[in-house]
Amino acid sequence: MNRRTAAGALLATLMGGTSAAAALLKPKKHDTPEMEKLGLETLIPAEFAGWRIDRSVVPVQPPPEVEEVIGKLYDETLARTYINARGQRVMLSIAYGGDQTGRLRVHRPEKCYSAQGFRVDKVAQQQEVIGGANVTVNRLYAALGARQEPISYWVRVGDETVDGALAQRLTQLRFSLNGQIPDGLLFRVSNIGADRAAGYALQDSFIADLVRSMPPADAAKLVGNPARKS
Repeated sequence: MNRRTAAGALLATLMGGTSAAAALLKPKKHDTPEMEKLGLETLIPAEFAGWRIDRSVVPVQPPPEVEEVIGKLYDETLARTYINARGQRVMLSIAYGGDQTGRLRVHRPEKCYSAQGFRVDKVAQQQEVIGGANVTVNRLYAALGARQEPISYWVRVGDETVDGALAQRLTQLRFSLNGQIPDGLLFRVSNIGADRAAGYALQDSFIADLVRSMPPADAAKLVGNPARKS
């Protein structure tokens, strides 16, 4: 049995228990009550390391049905476009939910972009050290007509980033076994351009500049606990 199959079997076993087991798994307290509201508007600086908000760009609003889903899933969202002295732009989107149990779960960009008519290619997934934490970064490439958009994102659940829906669910269960309710955050950056390699390099530079500009405790709200190993 390979690792993925074993993890699936473990998940099925944990989910298929008796009512007594269900009572055991029921979260009783929040893991980080002080992070119920992150205050994204003030947490993320308007200017840092040569980047500033480009107020001439108005973020594209998703269709009403997608916006309704977002409103149900998250407690806070932030959408900004930043520009540097070279005229390069990076779009930043962060969504935060204080309850990542069965009621609320992070909605991944693959679904959001597809719902808006984009063709989405999953390019790669890689481990990177960001702000001292081990972060699982997902690379996507979305296209709609002439618009081509390289995308990088990660999902944090509790104190760590997760590399897929199964890992996300297992992390939720781990917190539940400890009687805790994990919070969750989706961090996404993208830019417009056909050159994928250049796009991802620009995004990595932007992320590094952003995280370095933040106090370690604030950066940890984005990337998780630096002490935790993936």
